[in-house]
Amino acid sequence: MENAIIDIPVELLNPAETAHYEGEVNLPVMKFGPDLYTFEQALTWDVEVTNTGEALLVEGTCDVVGTTACARCGEAAEVPLFGEIEGYFLLDAEGASEEDLEDDEFDVLPDDRKLDLLPLIQSAITLDIPVIPLCDDDCKGLCTQCGANLNEGPCDCAQEDDGINPNNPFAALKDFKIEEWQ
Repeated sequence: MENAIIDIPVELLNPAETAHYEGEVNLPVMKFGPDLYTFEQALTWDVEVTNTGEALLVEGTCDVVGTTACARCGEAAEVPLFGEIEGYFLLDAEGASEEDLEDDEFDVLPDDRKLDLLPLIQSAITLDIPVIPLCDDDCKGLCTQCGANLNEGPCDCAQEDDGINPNNPFAALKDFKIEEWQ
């Protein structure tokens, strides 16, 4: 399956019935906060759809590798993303009160019985996006003076024996003594 739309067969409208679905979907470039993620390979997804009597419960997983800029050095960072898919689709919207339908916890099964899982997949992936994407946990970042990538080795900026660059505006604070408050 090349998309994330599944057809719900009539048999699944009977209570306690379950069906398994899986597939792949190509994700567009996605923006999460200040970061843009691209996806070279398709996202794979796998769900179980269970009729609970009043609704269809959709549960499963999805995973993909996204590429974005490292927050420290700006180089490409590959970020494996794994999401837990969960959705709840009411079988009969007439039985629910208007107050219940205002909640975002569930939707109503469309008349054509086609479920678009893409919003559930995108929500699941979003929850696994790191706040600070890194190319490596030990990324050294960029030199604050010359902008050299410190992962490639030390830069040519002048440094004193204590490792502090004398051109750094905070270098003047290196000998500052802080008295303890009592």
